[in-house]
Amino acid sequence: MRGMRNAALFGCLLSCAASFAQDAGNLFNDPLVQVTASMPSCPVPRGPYLTRESVRKAEHGRTQQGGSCYRVGRCRLPNAYLYDPEIIPRVSLYIREDGRFADTSVWVLGQARMVTLMGCVQTKQQAEDLERAVALVDDVLGVANFLMIGTQGTPRYKVVGDTTPDY
Repeated sequence: MRGMRNAALFGCLLSCAASFAQDAGNLFNDPLVQVTASMPSCPVPRGPYLTRESVRKAEHGRTQQGGSCYRVGRCRLPNAYLYDPEIIPRVSLYIREDGRFADTSVWVLGQARMVTLMGCVQTKQQAEDLERAVALVDDVLGVANFLMIGTQGTPRYKVVGDTTPDY
């Protein structure tokens, strides 16, 4: 158990160290994937955008996220962010294989077992169905639904080109 904890901490430290090689962007490498692409005029989400300074502010909290859950035996991994590289491919596969969402343009972002849905759907019902479907995927702690109905209007997420830091 101690070896697994040390390996996870080492992985987090490597990720943080690698992030300092860049000035800004998705410096924690949070997984962001486009799952469907049937609405070409849908505003493209920017995804996580951090500066080196914002990484310094966030890294302590990120290394602690989910630690107590692991220590008491309720979680299998010692950090909530370690689940994301596993969760997002499963969420993507589930959405694509479901069939109800083929006429959408959807991106999914994983951060600490939370899945954020961004992009465009055809109806409010489709957005609600997609949120409920993603919540069923193993290890997903919660779903943040920032989907737009149609492609017109202002998205509830930051779009490509916006360089405002997240923290």
